[in-house]
Amino acid sequence: MLTKLSRIIRSGWINFWRNRWLSGAAISVMSLTIFVTTSLLLVNVLTSALVETLRDKIDVSVYFKLNVSEEEVLEARESLIALNEVQSVEYVSREEALKNFKEKHKENSLLMQSLDELNDNPLEASLNIKAQTASQYEQIVNFLTSSKHQKDIDKINYRQNQTIINRLSSITGAIQRSGVVVSIALALVAILVTFHTIRLAIYSSREEVNVMKLVGASNWFIRGPFVVEGALYGVSAVIIILIIFYPLVWFISPKITTYLPGSDLFYFFKVNFWQIFLIQIAVGVSLGVVSSFVAIRRYLKKA
Repeated sequence: MLTKLSRIIRSGWINFWRNRWLSGAAISVMSLTIFVTTSLLLVNVLTSALVETLRDKIDVSVYFKLNVSEEEVLEARESLIALNEVQSVEYVSREEALKNFKEKHKENSLLMQSLDELNDNPLEASLNIKAQTASQYEQIVNFLTSSKHQKDIDKINYRQNQTIINRLSSITGAIQRSGVVVSIALALVAILVTFHTIRLAIYSSREEVNVMKLVGASNWFIRGPFVVEGALYGVSAVIIILIIFYPLVWFISPKITTYLPGSDLFYFFKVNFWQIFLIQIAVGVSLGVVSSFVAIRRYLKKA
């Protein structure tokens, strides 16, 4: 068994080098497929970081009428916290709202003078709500407008943020869907190229294959070298992509961090290197082995 296995691997290695120009074409397409697959993984990391950053800046504020007591506002807060869609609810009292307003507009002397002339605090108490996901804000707003607290609410600023929230959700979904479609398309191209490359390799080795069949070699023994050859295409493509990706991620990571604080692509790549490597190997070897297996199987059926 070990002798047969070593002969199969050796024969596959010889075929790989003998058809190196054809191997180069198959490896190039596989490299592109693995590059896009890895890029999609890293883009998802950046997208998640971007969504997290934007989500921290987006919230829905609910303003309560001036005659509503603090107890009633806090009761509304408790009912919101109980919702699965809600991540957090911050209560801003009228006094705190006035303090924040003065701090924000302290350079505007006319506004400060007008505020001082008022006998009472004109600002309303509010609840700042953050949802688990951007798509859940509408459900939270619907809950508020249909609850018993609806009569106490003066306004909800959801409509002002709705466009941003919806756009964020659509962009995230579009990026993920586009990446998956491109990866699948390139994977199919890689399978076709590898399939035809193996077919050409089989054609150039047809005399050897016919001799092996004549001497009673099993189909698995005949298939083995070509399957090994396909697997070598995948492994070679992964090595090439790692050589390209490591310096590339190292170079672009600081620039991305400048525009997107809190994301460190190079750190993620280093920490998850072996997981990424295993995914790449799985993709590359699977593409090579499957296309090789199908090609030699079709040839043996016709032979």
